[in-house]
Amino acid sequence: MSLVQRMLRAAKLDVNLYEEVEADKGATGQALLVVVLTSVAAGIGNISSGGIAGLLSGTVVGLASWVVWAYANYILGAKVFREPQTEADWGQLARTMGFASAPRVIMVLGLLPIPALRGLVFLVATVWMWIAMVIAVRQALDYKSTWRAIGVTLLGALINGVILAAAMLLTTGAP
Repeated sequence: MSLVQRMLRAAKLDVNLYEEVEADKGATGQALLVVVLTSVAAGIGNISSGGIAGLLSGTVVGLASWVVWAYANYILGAKVFREPQTEADWGQLARTMGFASAPRVIMVLGLLPIPALRGLVFLVATVWMWIAMVIAVRQALDYKSTWRAIGVTLLGALINGVILAAAMLLTTGAP
């Protein structure tokens, strides 16, 4: 199946797609490509306020965030808050979460010269992606409870935010 078809299915919140990429070790490269494409789309959408530096840093931060968030969700979900049927490795979380970022591609619309529209597009893309992330985590960790997936995803996001903020402080001296 093509990358575009998989991205569309991920954006449509197709549970079967998340099961498919969870099991397909060959989809790790595609998941990485989805994260790169959506990070670049977000950077392009933010170019009017961040310039080329915003585009480049957005791509790097998007990739780093994917790795950290997937690993945090792996530790939290597969080790700390596991359910009896939970069997997962980091690759499964990385693949499902990579495809869950597919809705971010609409952030490219942030290029439109209407600041309020840019904010709305970014908000819609972020909420849509979070819903996809919850599905990705639930499927990768074989959870029966969506609430558990929501909790793991939120806690993983918090850990991700703290680590990325600390990395920015260490590398630039400012948040």
